[in-house]
Amino acid sequence: MSEHDDDLLVALALTEFSVHYDDADRGLSSRAWQLAADQLVEYDVDARDLVDELELGE
Repeated sequence: MSEHDDDLLVALALTEFSVHYDDADRGLSSRAWQLAADQLVEYDVDARDLVDELELGE
């Protein structure tokens, strides 16, 4: 796996975390979402295209 893929996988994990823990800790969830968004912007990847970019499920 390349550094690009590693970074996008981390963004995916942070996105999942932010969704599942929003009720438990809104501040932490928001920070996780922001970190994920920063990674996606850096690689010019839309969140909806993240799974395709990582070629998951193939």
